[in-house]
Amino acid sequence: MDSLITAAARALAAGDLLGALKRVALRDDAPALALRGIAMAQLGDLVRAKNLLRQAARAFGPKETMARARCVVAEAEIALVSRDLGWPAKALDMARATLEAHGDHVNAAHARNLEIRRLLLIGQLDEAERLIAQLDPTPLPPASQAAHELVVAGIAIRRLRTQEAHAALARARKAARAADIPALTAEVETASLVLTTPAARLIARGEERPLLLADVEALLASGVLVVDACRHMVRDAATMVSLATRPVLFALARALGEAWPADVSRGTLVARAFRAKHADESHRARLRVEVGRLRVELRSLAEVSATKDGFALAPRQAREIVVLAPPVEEQYAAVLAFLADGESWSSSALAIALGASSRTVQRALDALATAGKVQSFGRGRARRWITPPVPGFPTVLLLPGPLPSD
Repeated sequence: MDSLITAAARALAAGDLLGALKRVALRDDAPALALRGIAMAQLGDLVRAKNLLRQAARAFGPKETMARARCVVAEAEIALVSRDLGWPAKALDMARATLEAHGDHVNAAHARNLEIRRLLLIGQLDEAERLIAQLDPTPLPPASQAAHELVVAGIAIRRLRTQEAHAALARARKAARAADIPALTAEVETASLVLTTPAARLIARGEERPLLLADVEALLASGVLVVDACRHMVRDAATMVSLATRPVLFALARALGEAWPADVSRGTLVARAFRAKHADESHRARLRVEVGRLRVELRSLAEVSATKDGFALAPRQAREIVVLAPPVEEQYAAVLAFLADGESWSSSALAIALGASSRTVQRALDALATAGKVQSFGRGRARRWITPPVPGFPTVLLLPGPLPSD
């Protein structure tokens, strides 16, 4: 490797993107193309960066397997940043195996981090935890250590282990300072905001107040009966009953939970569960059926009893009942939760992350665009959707993936 390539690589590692480009901007050999691609990616020109990295991978000779593997890893990072979740994960795994076989443990660890970050986005937390446990960050340089700790923090945040998340972010902050890369330091600080921004609302006895993520963790472990409107379930510290596929039953449970210890009239329950303005005899008959089903579902947690005017919920073991609601309730809250990370998403990537059909996601995006809450740019497959982060709307409780007792 000649001196210009070496100098450009060092400038790139130090975050001096323009210094790196000055040294290789007019060169078309494979190493220069690769460095230019990485620099353009960090400058935000992802389309140009992807093309340069593909040119570099083709330009490297058949014996330069490590160089080609590094190009694949760089392209995978661009795919992750641009939320191209359909990018072939097998290619990244093969590149990681190649790098490990040739002793490039730093880039192999970076490839593993990219794989785990993708798993986090699509809610596969068990697999992400399994892979992160196999990775020892000790020999990694500061920048890679910071990336590793951000992944650890991301898993801990999604699992509602806030103390572990604080510790991982502190280590990430220290590593980012040691790496002296401003963009990395900014990424750590942005990740830390999740822990200091209200993550939910607590509704109890007719009042409500915001909760931080640590408050949510404490609430779920406190022994109270929680009607969780973020995950559509009813739970206490030991038992969980999911009503995610039973929207009518959950609507009834939430109405009863918000009114506890008082009862809720039959007319109000009909309006909440069936969205009917006036309750006729057919609605009342259906209400009796659905309340009976809810009574069966919650038999281990609470009793649903009839009163003179309606129905009431009474916990069997817990001392009280509360409702945990999102900080902002939107019809398409899950879509907004992903877009609130500030990255640009394609509708197909959102469909993969949400586990929904592309058509369903596209309808949601069209409705949000009509309301002025999201914007798009590009056309066809290059079309991306963005929105500025909504104040007071952290996303962790709306993203896929189980919480500790799930």
